[in-house]
Amino acid sequence: MARAQDYARAAAKAAKVLAGLDSNQKNAVLADMAKALRASHEPILKANAADMAAGRDKGLDAAMLDRLLLTPERIDAMAGAIDFIADLPDPVGKRRPVEIRPNGLQIEKMRIPLGVVCMIYEARPNVTADAGALCLKSGNAVILRGGREALQSSLAIARVLQEALRAQGLPAEAITVVDDPDRELLLALLKQTEHIDLVIPRGGEGLIRFVTEQSRIPVIQHFKGVCHLYVDEHADLDKALKILVNGKTQRTGVCNALEGLLVHQDVAQAFLPRVAAAFAEKGVKVHADPASLGYFDGALPMAEDDYGQEYLALEIAIRQVPDFDGAISHIDRFGSHHTEVICTEDKGRAEAFQRHVDAAVVMVNASSRFSDGGELGLGAEIGISTSKLHAYGPMGLEALTTEKFLVTGAGQVRP
Repeated sequence: MARAQDYARAAAKAAKVLAGLDSNQKNAVLADMAKALRASHEPILKANAADMAAGRDKGLDAAMLDRLLLTPERIDAMAGAIDFIADLPDPVGKRRPVEIRPNGLQIEKMRIPLGVVCMIYEARPNVTADAGALCLKSGNAVILRGGREALQSSLAIARVLQEALRAQGLPAEAITVVDDPDRELLLALLKQTEHIDLVIPRGGEGLIRFVTEQSRIPVIQHFKGVCHLYVDEHADLDKALKILVNGKTQRTGVCNALEGLLVHQDVAQAFLPRVAAAFAEKGVKVHADPASLGYFDGALPMAEDDYGQEYLALEIAIRQVPDFDGAISHIDRFGSHHTEVICTEDKGRAEAFQRHVDAAVVMVNASSRFSDGGELGLGAEIGISTSKLHAYGPMGLEALTTEKFLVTGAGQVRP
C-alpha cells in the first residue's frame, strides 16, 4: 500500500505542474519526445525482443503477440502520433458561454485536466507513448501499469519520454511506469481515491472486468469488440465485399475488426458466394446459420446462443436476416456497443441505422477498421469507452478533460 501511495502522490504532484503549462510548453516537450523515440530504435527493440521471447515461452496467442510486437515502423508510428497530438488544438482552458442570468451573473464553463489517470494494460507497449503524450497535452499525469509481458518494452519507451520531460525541467513522474507487476500493488493503486482521478484498463475482457470490480476509482469500460457489418438489400455488393474483407482480414487481433456479418436475405444468393470465394482465399473460418451454411465449404453451424463472440482471429459468424429490423435486433442482442457498420445506398436506411443502433461508432459504407482515434481525427487514442460515462467511443484529448463553471458577477448576492 505504501508503494502505491508513493506512485499516486508523486503523480498528483506532477499533475499540478502540468496543469500550469501553456500549449507552447507542452508542444515543445511532445516534439522532443517524438524526436527521441525516432532516435531510440535500438534500445526499445532490444527490450521488446526480450518481451517477445518471454511471451512465446509463456504461450501467448497470436493476437496478444501481435499487440506486443514492436518494429521500427511501429516505433516511428508512435512518434508520428505524438507529432499529430502536438498539432491538435489544446482543449485545456477553452471556454464556452452558458448564459447570462436575469440577475446579471455571467455563466461560462472552462475545460480543465482530470488530474491523474491510471492506465492498466496487457501486451500493448504503444500505450506507453500514446497515453503519455495524450495525458501530457491534456495536462494530466499518468501512471502506467502494464502487464508482465510488456514490461521491458514499456520501461524502455518510458525512459525516452521521461528524459524529454527532464530536459524541459519537468517532473519525470508525469509519466510513470510501474516496474512491479505484482497484483497486490495493482489492487492498492485501485484504492488511491485521493490522488488518482480515472482508471482506464486496456486488454482482454477478463482484465477489464477485474479492474471494474476491484476499483474504488471511476473506470472507463470496454469489455470487448464484437463489431458487425450489415449488408442491406440496397447495398452496392462490390463495396460491401471490399468493406467486409478489409474489416475482417486487414488486422484480426484488434477490437475494431469485424466479428459478425449480417446479410439481408434478398441479396444473400448474390452476395454469399462472393464472400465464400474471398474468405477461402484469405483462410477465414466461417460459422454460419442454417440458411448460409451451404455457401461455405467446411462452415460450422451456429446455435442461437453462439453469436456475440470476439474471435480476434481469421474467423467470423454469418447470419441472414429477413429485414432491417432483424439486423437491428441481432446487433442489440449480440453487439458490444463498440462499432457497427451498414452497407447501403438507401440514404434513409443509412440514417435510420445510425440513429437506432446503440454503439459508440456507427458507420455507413466504411470499414470498421476506421473506428480508431487516429483515423477519426483525435490523434492517438487513450482507449475506447463502450459505457457512456463520461466518454463514449475512442477517447482523445477532450475526453481527458472535464469542465468547471466560471461565474462572474458585479456584487450580486442571493436574496
